[in-house]
Amino acid sequence: MELLKQRILQDGKCYPGGILKVDSFINHQMDPMLLYKVAEEFIYRFRDANINKIVTIEASGIAPAIMVGYIMHLPVVFIKKKQPKTMENMLSTVVHSFTKDRDYTVCISNNFLTPDDHILFIDDFLAYGNAALGVLDLINQSGAVLEGMGFIIEKAFQKGRLPLKEVGVRVESLAIIDSLEDCTITIR
Repeated sequence: MELLKQRILQDGKCYPGGILKVDSFINHQMDPMLLYKVAEEFIYRFRDANINKIVTIEASGIAPAIMVGYIMHLPVVFIKKKQPKTMENMLSTVVHSFTKDRDYTVCISNNFLTPDDHILFIDDFLAYGNAALGVLDLINQSGAVLEGMGFIIEKAFQKGRLPLKEVGVRVESLAIIDSLEDCTITIR
């Protein structure tokens, strides 16, 4: 997706340790027109999938997931990083955050993730794949079917795609970063 790649090169910021900040247009301040185009691209790429629900994980995946759900006229549910006292029929798993370097117990109500659901998971980044594997665990616990996972940006050098492909997950990434060596953004 050329528009996204250009924006990453123009406004993305690179920091030591493999960190790419896109907080001026994706995950802090958001560009709704760009996110709309991102959503259209996800819908195009998954046009052959039987999807009836969009799932994401808080917080940065919510905006692009809502755009996809809005265009497709489908419900969007997000996996929470803190268990609310009022959640019923909770499914949970532990996810390690690369960005924050800590473990989270993430959860979702089985009322909103059921065996009748065919899920498209949307998120901002695929890095090591920890969040994606946690989501896959929750989907498996619920009996739902994962149709695919869509990521706005994939940091290929962190190899998060590999464990997903090993278990047969369809992965679509709109911009693939091959390297952030010497704080130079190299896009495939």
